Amino acid sequence: MMALMVHLKTAAHLRGKGDRIAKVTFRGLSFYSRVAENCEEVANFNETFRWPIASRLDGNEMLEIQVYNYSKVFSNRLVGTFCMVLQKVAEEGHLELTDTLIDDNNTSIKTSVTIEIRYQPMDGTVGVWSDGEFLDVPDDRDGMFAFETDSLLSGQSHGSGTSPGRSLQGSIPTFRKAGRGVFSAMKLGKIKSSKDDHKRGDEPAVLDMEDLDRKAMRLAGTLDPDTISLASVTAVTTNVSNKRSKPDIKMEPSSGRPVDYQISITVIEARQLIGLNMDPVVCVEIGDDKKYTSMKESTNCPYYNEYFVFDFHVPPDVMFDKIIKLSVIHSKNLLRSGTLVGTFKMDVGTVYSQPEHQFYHKWAILSDPDDITAGCKGYIKCDIAVVGKGDNIKTPHKANETDEDEIEGNLLLPEGIPAERQWARFYVKIYRAEGLPKMNTSIMANVKKAFIGENRDLVDPYVQVQFAGQKGKTSVQKSSYEPIWNEQVVFTELFPPLCKRLKVQIRDSDKVNDVAIGTHFIDLRKISNDGDKGFLPTLGPAWVNMYGSTRQYTLMDEHQDLNDGLGEGVSFRARLLLSITVEILDTTSPEIISSTEVQVESVSNISESVTGKIEEFFLFGSFLEATMIDRKIGDKAISFEITIGNYGNQIDGVSKPSSAKKKKKDGENEEEESELIQNSSEDEADEDGDLVSVSSTPSMKPVITDRNYFHLPYFEKKPCVYIKSWWQDQRRRLYNSNMMDKIADKLEEGLNDVQEVIKTEKAFPERRLRGVLEELSVGCSRFVTLANKDVNQAGRTKLDRERLKSCMREMDSMGQQAKQIRTQVKKNTVRDKLKLAQNFLQRLRFLADEPQHSIPDVFIWMMSNNKRIAYARIPSKDILYSIVDEETGKDCGKVKAVFVKLPGKKGFGPAGWTVQAKLELYLWLGLNKQRKDFLNGLPNGFEEIKAAKMGPGLQSVPPVSLVYNMKQVFQLRAHMYQARSLFAADSSGLSDPFARVFFSTHSQVTEVLSETLCPTWDQLLVFDDVELFGEASELRDDPPIIVVEIYDQDTVGKAEFIGRTFAKPTIKMCDEHYGPPRFPPQLEYYQIYRGNCTAGELLAAFELLQIGQGGRADLPPLEGPTDSERGPILPVPLGIRPVLSRYRIEVLFWGLRDLKRINLAQVDRPRVDIECAGKGVQSALIQNYKKNPNFSTLVKWFEVDLPENELLHPPLNIRVVDCRAFGRYILVGSHAVSSLRRFIYSTPDKTSNNWATAAKLMNGYMVLTNGGSQPRSSPSLSSRTLSRPAGDIIVNMDSDTSIRKMDTVVKLDAMSDAVVKVDMTEEESDKEKKKKKKKKKGGVEEEDETDESVLDWWSKYFASIETLKETLRAQEAAQAEAEEREDLEIAAETADIKPDDLLLKGSKTKEKIKEKKSSKDKKKSQAADGAEKQPVKAKVDELMVYNKELESEYGNFEDWLHTFNLYRGKAGDDDEHALDDDRIVGRFKGSLCMYKLPLSEEITREAGFDPNMGMFQSIPHNDPINVLVRVYVVRATDLHPADINGKADPYVVIKLGKSEIKDKENYISKQLNPVFGKSFDIEATFPMESMLTVSVYDWDLVGTDDLIGETKIDLENRFYSKYRATCGISSNYSLHGYNVWRDPMKPSQILAKLCKDGKIDGPHYGPGGKVKVASRIFLGPTEIEDENGLKKQTEEHLALTVLNHWEEIPRVGCKLVPEHVETRPLLNPDKPGIEQGRIEMWVDMFPMDMPAPGPAIDISPRKPKRYELRVIIWNTDEVILEDDDYFTGEKSSDIFVRGWLKGQQEDKQDTDVHYHSLTGEGNFNWRFVFPFDYLMAEEKIVISKKESMFSWDETEYKIPPRLTLQVWDADHFSADDFLGAIELDLNRFPRGAKTAKQCSLDMIRNEQELPTISIFKQKRVKGWWPFVARDENDEMELTGKVEAELHLVTAEEAEKSPVGLGRNEPDPLEKPNRPDTTFLWFLSPLKAIRYLVCNRYKWLIIKIVLALLLLIMLGLFLYSMPGYLVKKLLGA
Repeated sequence: MMALMVHLKTAAHLRGKGDRIAKVTFRGLSFYSRVAENCEEVANFNETFRWPIASRLDGNEMLEIQVYNYSKVFSNRLVGTFCMVLQKVAEEGHLELTDTLIDDNNTSIKTSVTIEIRYQPMDGTVGVWSDGEFLDVPDDRDGMFAFETDSLLSGQSHGSGTSPGRSLQGSIPTFRKAGRGVFSAMKLGKIKSSKDDHKRGDEPAVLDMEDLDRKAMRLAGTLDPDTISLASVTAVTTNVSNKRSKPDIKMEPSSGRPVDYQISITVIEARQLIGLNMDPVVCVEIGDDKKYTSMKESTNCPYYNEYFVFDFHVPPDVMFDKIIKLSVIHSKNLLRSGTLVGTFKMDVGTVYSQPEHQFYHKWAILSDPDDITAGCKGYIKCDIAVVGKGDNIKTPHKANETDEDEIEGNLLLPEGIPAERQWARFYVKIYRAEGLPKMNTSIMANVKKAFIGENRDLVDPYVQVQFAGQKGKTSVQKSSYEPIWNEQVVFTELFPPLCKRLKVQIRDSDKVNDVAIGTHFIDLRKISNDGDKGFLPTLGPAWVNMYGSTRQYTLMDEHQDLNDGLGEGVSFRARLLLSITVEILDTTSPEIISSTEVQVESVSNISESVTGKIEEFFLFGSFLEATMIDRKIGDKAISFEITIGNYGNQIDGVSKPSSAKKKKKDGENEEEESELIQNSSEDEADEDGDLVSVSSTPSMKPVITDRNYFHLPYFEKKPCVYIKSWWQDQRRRLYNSNMMDKIADKLEEGLNDVQEVIKTEKAFPERRLRGVLEELSVGCSRFVTLANKDVNQAGRTKLDRERLKSCMREMDSMGQQAKQIRTQVKKNTVRDKLKLAQNFLQRLRFLADEPQHSIPDVFIWMMSNNKRIAYARIPSKDILYSIVDEETGKDCGKVKAVFVKLPGKKGFGPAGWTVQAKLELYLWLGLNKQRKDFLNGLPNGFEEIKAAKMGPGLQSVPPVSLVYNMKQVFQLRAHMYQARSLFAADSSGLSDPFARVFFSTHSQVTEVLSETLCPTWDQLLVFDDVELFGEASELRDDPPIIVVEIYDQDTVGKAEFIGRTFAKPTIKMCDEHYGPPRFPPQLEYYQIYRGNCTAGELLAAFELLQIGQGGRADLPPLEGPTDSERGPILPVPLGIRPVLSRYRIEVLFWGLRDLKRINLAQVDRPRVDIECAGKGVQSALIQNYKKNPNFSTLVKWFEVDLPENELLHPPLNIRVVDCRAFGRYILVGSHAVSSLRRFIYSTPDKTSNNWATAAKLMNGYMVLTNGGSQPRSSPSLSSRTLSRPAGDIIVNMDSDTSIRKMDTVVKLDAMSDAVVKVDMTEEESDKEKKKKKKKKKGGVEEEDETDESVLDWWSKYFASIETLKETLRAQEAAQAEAEEREDLEIAAETADIKPDDLLLKGSKTKEKIKEKKSSKDKKKSQAADGAEKQPVKAKVDELMVYNKELESEYGNFEDWLHTFNLYRGKAGDDDEHALDDDRIVGRFKGSLCMYKLPLSEEITREAGFDPNMGMFQSIPHNDPINVLVRVYVVRATDLHPADINGKADPYVVIKLGKSEIKDKENYISKQLNPVFGKSFDIEATFPMESMLTVSVYDWDLVGTDDLIGETKIDLENRFYSKYRATCGISSNYSLHGYNVWRDPMKPSQILAKLCKDGKIDGPHYGPGGKVKVASRIFLGPTEIEDENGLKKQTEEHLALTVLNHWEEIPRVGCKLVPEHVETRPLLNPDKPGIEQGRIEMWVDMFPMDMPAPGPAIDISPRKPKRYELRVIIWNTDEVILEDDDYFTGEKSSDIFVRGWLKGQQEDKQDTDVHYHSLTGEGNFNWRFVFPFDYLMAEEKIVISKKESMFSWDETEYKIPPRLTLQVWDADHFSADDFLGAIELDLNRFPRGAKTAKQCSLDMIRNEQELPTISIFKQKRVKGWWPFVARDENDEMELTGKVEAELHLVTAEEAEKSPVGLGRNEPDPLEKPNRPDTTFLWFLSPLKAIRYLVCNRYKWLIIKIVLALLLLIMLGLFLYSMPGYLVKKLLGA
């Protein structure tokens, strides 16, 4: 084992005073020393560094030592470097020396270092190395130290011995013995790992990031300079200070606030229900709400298609814990509740965590809760969606119906959960509880005490456990503060359960009502792991802490919600010892209890030590500052109390300990308590110096800071508190989560940095991201090293062990992946990789949350008058001390700014935003025996003041207060430049903002700027003589934070709070120079928060300047006020304020829309004022808003000085005022354009001939249409249709290939959002066969023509929908392929790095890849199958179906005309400003264009440039224009039910301006997916009437009709848009038929107009079907045929080709809106943000001054076609025999067959009865006739019927065409017995067998594999089909066979050849030939007997007769034999 050791002793002759750090580098691997703090001349490092080396030390190798001045905030400053050649060391092996350093210029400086070097070669062994610290690393190729973390860990962390290819001989055992990490050589941070280490003073070193980076590169072998991470340095030095921790800015507790939710569930159908002839009903239950479907009679596969909606308004936690329960009930009616078939349970949270928050068309598996041995009871197919506010649900497309019918592949289960779930028992063991509060008044107790003398605990606790919708309770322990239950609650539930949380609640049993004492939720995901090395849920035995309301008992507790687990608990309530285990049941074993009822059993007691050894903990706190105390409480004396559990709680915490053995367990005894209150700090009786805790500060009267806030005058005397407490020592749990939290914090900070870099468009975000990932991987490997220490500790539970393993696995793999991703970060992949890194962050946060508690949280209460006012809660892990730095809590031993807040509901809303007090607080929590360092983190320069009654020789007592004798004086300069996007606090929709800056105990305000949301204060606030206590150098690194609060000044009353932000000042000490790079400071944006939501940004800079001996004269000078009118206000000085340049802003004033009334008066003469940075312009006055709301002057401009830096541009304000009589103005509304960037104009590049590089606005919009460019926003991909003109020549300008679209068959399902199936109707395909006429078209290849007459608009619509789905499928497949490629790359790269690792590690990557692959393959194959399966169908012209609004596809049609919403009124204080819609009082239409002056000449010189219009050339005029608006409404889907029956009766209402069309009489009864198929014409005048509202109302017989939802369309923007949204351009031009051209202008006219407007050359039509536009040539057909089939020449096809490719035209090209159908969400103002359904529609607009358009297209819904299905039942065979004969006991059956077609049984038909069939054979010759209406396109039967006798009208249902045949056994007196059934889907059913023999069960079993036929194609089918039923074991069994003939005729044919029912005329069937036995035997007994005897016993009788004959012959033979013999013998 070779190694080099360097002992760095000291660095001497250093200059100045400060922190030093050294870096030692050898062979490219660097170590950092620890930081030597506050050293002057000499820095004592005294540290040893070791390098295990694999190749011999070469004499030419170098060792380098660098000494730095260490800074926490900035990068370290190099003092000097020492380099040395190791020749001597290589020869002698040992060397000591002192030598000077050299600086950057290679000159020698005074500073020197003293070092000792040892080298241990292979042969000589030096004693130092014997402690087994290093693993043996085999020889490496380039002799470089290649300690690959992972390979080592893979060998060690899983204890799996040796990894292949690396010899770890014997190193693992020694490693274990040493008890330290593998990497003691590479430790990060300060670690004191074990006792003996301390004594040696050998602190291991810090690993340098950069060098790791280089090492990684050397491993990768490539040195790409870009990958060297600059960022890794900044990441280390970012503002993570040493003595202060970061404050949390978001104040308001968000949990516990109720929110709106809507859960929609569609029950589609059920299949394979177990049971015979059932009448199933599905019950949908969420929480306590139940809804039922209708009942379907005698069927095992009912089809419902019913939609239910549940609305909730509850907090998220409550919502996600609710259980959704689907159950199927058999034969429920009014009188009886029915019997349960099976249920399915899942919590709402599971659905919400699905992609899109929904399950779509999935099958839920039913199981029987009363019989867990039974298995699956059937399946329900349903959709479940959970919509919160602001979520929008996308209805996913489905590949095709057949996929959904495959049950196994579409189960209703989240991903990763197996289909076969097993039953499991969940054991929740409840042992005991401690520290309960009293839950009763003590009056009664005192009375009792007085009388009887007994003193009782005032609480009767029991525990209630809730899980998966079931509750279990323990027994009640009467009056006990420390109850002991030792009981277990057992739940039986399927595993893995679909319910995430288990709720454990301690409740107080009371005669009146039980109340919760405390609640704890256990998340099953945190106590289990589903990976391949995972574990079942397990927990404890462990204590869980419960928090809730304050402990004093009041009858009406205002914070009772907190005890129920809603919101953040404000006080410790109790702790409960429990454990959870899960066992998977073997349901086959006989002794299992089959019910799932909750059981409660008793369990044995567990010993005290199980939960860990009880240790004494010490908590110390010091209050350095208490400021910003709310003025309401400022007049009384205030003290602060700190509690941990019940320790330290003086008012209401003390419940007496029941056992003396707990050493002063829950608070002290009486005498001590009285002492406590006098704040004494010593208990002399205890000889070991046992302390009494001091838990609260002395009361003190606050002093005024300013008119809102007070502060406590602590100044140099800081009060302290300390508490001793006793807890089980489970620090390890907290340590591990602290380590992970720290890694996560660092990662989060880094990611925020990266986002900031991207947002502000700074250079190299990828470098910063690489650094972040580098840190992450180092942190992860560090975690694995450290976490491995805690092996056998007392009180470790199974969960501790398993969690440690899985955390280490996760962290290890995360480290690998981070390394991996780091190598892939390139400039173009930054964003994707950033997303991946954010996933890491979530994973880390999830892992860090420790499910088993140990020490309770610490509460700080602000007390006034012995009452609790406000609190802060600090998790104990955050302040927990460890000797290992990474394990220490992030706030331990640091000064933290803590904001105390009001408890519970008081803290919601405005009260929660105001600060009750801000504390600067120092906290330390650790074992009492480790407490010697508890003051180390405090700012230096204090003396401890002990309590007065000091005993002798007790030095270890903590201080009661600290007195600072060092103080520094500073001047703070706050440069308040501006704020933007502030919250609107006044009713005018504006604010009068001012800012108040707080620093320490000082505060100042800026001036108030009235009526603005974007104030530019430009003000410098100077705070003189700010005193800060502590050492100067520390303050430089850790200044206190500055709080800036922004208020709205009101004329009356106090100012209203707008928001708050924190800042850290830049600090200059008096010995530092005021100059670059740090000074003057830069303005920065600070995010302003109001509660949890953002309320604007502040642009400011802060500097803190130390005032030295020379006083203020030494500070950089302040310029006096320059402009006299601002009075004594100082402006922001020049170096800090931004550099300005001259801009011109042009404003296009178009008009105002929808202005609401102001104070009941209508707006009549409005005007718009535009203001930016103090300059502005006013529009012309609109004289009469009602008559014409447009402006007369279109363009105006103004000039303004704006900052060069675009990010600092001030917002632009748009205000609308109404000019009233006598010169009064009133504000109507305002809008702030926060970012002007998208309106900046950049000059066009003349050389380019493409729109893409032409002049454009920053967001791709463009204004100057004349000079060479056109606005453009490229529509998203889905709108690129692949269209084909009639002649099949495609002009695709990118590649001149002809594209054939996959022709597909489409099918419509009433539920699916997109509709699916155009089947050619029968006549179609028949006629097509007849009509094989081929037409020549311009010499192009011939194709079969579909008969035009059959095609209608719907054919086109369905074909288009199929295309939409196909593109979606193709996208999905492409995405899957890309993902797979990436996975494989990653896997491959991982494999490159360490092939052995994948084999060894427990990483799940491989499995994951496999899983992913399979799901992707499935997707890909689906897409491919889709392509193969579908037959080529006739070519149907298509349109574009958008599954969203048209405007979202085309940038809101704001290509040149923008819409700005005007706001008025106060902003809503909801979490997301969702209420903003209520504040909109109108809209301003116009646009902006800004550019730097002067503008280049060429633009203004161009021909036709109108100087009045500025940059807005060639814009249409805004005079009123009359338009015909034609609205087509196709259909609505998923409407919200409006009636009690869960349905609605929808109709359409269309409003435009004053005109309104109600289509009330054509309402569609009881339908949530109505097909309207209507068009409406309205005439309108723009601009007065430009907002079209399409609403869907619900028709009601009585009362008013309810609005279901509405959608609004701004027609004006569409009308004027260059995308030409007036009338969509179809893909083909035809003069007649379903695809007739709708626009009054022909394509050639449209093209000519576009060319003229765009000033481009063309169109030039050439011969041979060519047309030239600009510089492009397009090809197309040139002939058209009219109605009579005559051909004529035309240019329209050519013109249309150009229009369809208009986006390819240079400069002016853009995508023109195609013929389309858009899908718009319907919204209801009462339920903001939640979709109420969707409507499919489109709008055409035709100007009235043009020729009138033709009649509207007919899109009325297809009428179903009438058919008749004739079914002849010929015979049955092998029907099972049910009845036993009375006399003979023989089996027989009285067979009849029943059949029906529609979903209901009202049209069922029965054959006659074939009595007494003894063989199961039946002869019927019986005909059923079923007439039905059928929609071919949708493959659905349409039924219209009244729902009940009370229904007003008939309801239309659509159901799949399924024929059901059943075989029954007729009984006279009892009910008939059901024997078997078969259901045939008329579109797809198996062909019947030729003979009864060939007919078997397989025809049903293997339905998927067998070829199927459709009766609609075959028309006539005959054959044998099996009847099946299910036996007890749920197996299918064959119960008979039927020979039937199916014949389908159309209604017309049926009229021509009628047939009779049964065997009646016309066309009667002959009577069946039935044997006579069917007559009853008592009518003709002989016949019957003959029949019986003959039939049954024929052979038997024959056999008997033969036997008798034989016997007789034998008898005769024997009888006559002797005589005969005698005769013979005697010769007679």
